[in-house]
Amino acid sequence: MSSLTKTIEDYITRLFEEAENNQVSLRRKELAERFGCVPSQINYVLRSRFAPEHGFVVESQRGGHGYIRIVQLCLRDPEERVNHLEELVGKTLTEQESRRLLTNLQNRGILTPRERLLMEVALRSQDEQGKTLFDLPVYRRDMMRAELMRRLVTSLALA
Repeated sequence: MSSLTKTIEDYITRLFEEAENNQVSLRRKELAERFGCVPSQINYVLRSRFAPEHGFVVESQRGGHGYIRIVQLCLRDPEERVNHLEELVGKTLTEQESRRLLTNLQNRGILTPRERLLMEVALRSQDEQGKTLFDLPVYRRDMMRAELMRRLVTSLALA
């Protein structure tokens, strides 16, 4: 990970610690000038570190006086949490996407490390020897993985 990316991420995270209403407003151009980078670097940090799967929504208005508003999702209500998780999973889910999502859910405190590991094992398409567990086309396997993930996270979110 680029140290500049981490520096920008840490700066925005500190802003959230000081924020009172779970949202931060920024100007892309000012951030780029502050860190001596191009605005696309700011976009990268927002897309990779402050995405919905990390518990954020980024709103952007472009133009001369454009701004970026980052809202940290508070999913205390179990129904809100379930809806959010179902949206994140979608209709299909690759094995790599499922691992990334499970890690993010653990980092956000929605899953324990043990729950993440159990779900990861259940969602694998191959065993330890590399043998494919399901003789299905990849697309169908990804659909089944998404459905299983939705069921697992929904049951945990409501528990």
